[in-house]
Amino acid sequence: MTHIRGNPGEIRELARYEVRPEALETCLAAIHEFVAYVRANEAGALRYEVWQEAERPTRFVHIFVWRDAEANRLHGESDAVKRFASVLYPNCLAPVEFIEYEQVDANAAFQRV
Repeated sequence: MTHIRGNPGEIRELARYEVRPEALETCLAAIHEFVAYVRANEAGALRYEVWQEAERPTRFVHIFVWRDAEANRLHGESDAVKRFASVLYPNCLAPVEFIEYEQVDANAAFQRV
């Protein structure tokens, strides 16, 4: 049996957090602006998705796949990250949790541009 593991060297991360209810619209606007920046400027971001919890819409998960450690580093040092964090972090109920994962299998490989 063949397993879909992703490409070696890619970095897979998840970030999760919850924002204050009164800051939800502000944070959503910041998320949309930030993801638009990543989409337009970060070719090393092979996948960058933001999911909002259906039952508790103040909870979010970001799912990232970076081409390599350099793409992840460049992202983390960008002015866009600093701007996004300056809006998001003061409105979070707790620190954002970042977790790195290894892909062990999937139903299909996602399309790499």
